[in-house]
Amino acid sequence: MSNQNIKTSISPSPQSATAARFDDEAVLLIGHGSRREKSNEQVETLAADLEARLDVPTDAAFLELATPAIEEAIDTLAASVSAISVVHLSLFAASHVKNDVPLALEQARTDYPELTINNGAHLGVHPALIDLLDDRAAAVESTLEVDRHTDDVAVVLCARGSSDPDSNGDVHKLARLLYEGREFDDVAATFIGVTDPVLDETLHRVAKTRPDAIVVLPYMLGDGVLTGRIREGADSFDEEYPYLSAAAGDPLGTDSRLLDVLSDRWQEARTDSVEMSCDTCKYKVDLEGYAEDVGGARATLRALIHQETHADRDDVDSDPDTHDAPTKHVTVCMNQTCAADGAASVLEQLRQSARDSDACDVRITRSSCLGRCGDGPMVAVYPDGVWYGSVDDEGATEIVSSHLDRDRIVSDYVDQTL
Repeated sequence: MSNQNIKTSISPSPQSATAARFDDEAVLLIGHGSRREKSNEQVETLAADLEARLDVPTDAAFLELATPAIEEAIDTLAASVSAISVVHLSLFAASHVKNDVPLALEQARTDYPELTINNGAHLGVHPALIDLLDDRAAAVESTLEVDRHTDDVAVVLCARGSSDPDSNGDVHKLARLLYEGREFDDVAATFIGVTDPVLDETLHRVAKTRPDAIVVLPYMLGDGVLTGRIREGADSFDEEYPYLSAAAGDPLGTDSRLLDVLSDRWQEARTDSVEMSCDTCKYKVDLEGYAEDVGGARATLRALIHQETHADRDDVDSDPDTHDAPTKHVTVCMNQTCAADGAASVLEQLRQSARDSDACDVRITRSSCLGRCGDGPMVAVYPDGVWYGSVDDEGATEIVSSHLDRDRIVSDYVDQTL
């Protein structure tokens, strides 16, 4: 697949963009934001390159951890334009794309009723990105001195991982599209955190097929902490398996093919032709295991809380690419046995009690099997290393009010301590 073929009819040349655009239109490219200035500079570089591509004024804004915030950028643009098309520098559609940005844009529409604000889509699954990944894989093949045409070369595509099944599903779709029509022995999707399968597990699984080499592709925009972890994982695996070679490639960076995708997303936004995956959105559809996330009110509340959490952009720690960690992390086993005993209800009660608490600083997530089948529902509290068993709704409330609020272990439910 050549780069020339990627630039399809809806990616405008500078001349056609000039002819089609409003005289006072602007583009707002929204990146995540990072404590690493290099990552923020990447967003600004892409904004400048996109402006040159479209011949439309393009500014950068950030969701969190960097300035300007979305509302600040819109305040600046509103004085000189009548229309803004928002383009997301987000790989997938999870909470930021579905909740946080729409909330900020609705507020801006209220503040500037005469201003037209068009909201675009995330980068998503796009042929230009498949082409880019193919080139990244070829570069690693060259380093390892292997060739997919003559050797058995497997690829592991590693993304960040999300609590949104729609986002995780797109990683698997990208992996399959990278496999189709190419001579890779296998292309497997994996994640560096949040969800399964994780990188180490996937590498060991792929190794069982005895390829000559494994190419690990970090599906990241920038070269940050998570990309470093992926490289370290590939290097450790390479040392562990002497009969095959493994190495990690580079992230997407500021490759010009990202501009092909962003140009398409801009055209979709300004022509009101954006397509989102509403049929598999956990905020709109009752998906198995995500019932508690359904509803606009929950999505809005989540976005409001997240917005407040990162309101202070001028006083951030030096630790790069990390959110402020909660004091405690609680996991609830959602394996079949615990689920049958009411784990879903316990999870919801924990979350509701934590939301109602003024003293609780905790992250509460699902877990795969904790290995105590028959003693559930199981609830584990870290870093304390306390596992609670046979927890019911009343016990969940007590765990929050006693253990999470006041560091007092609830002895009636203790299964084991580590």
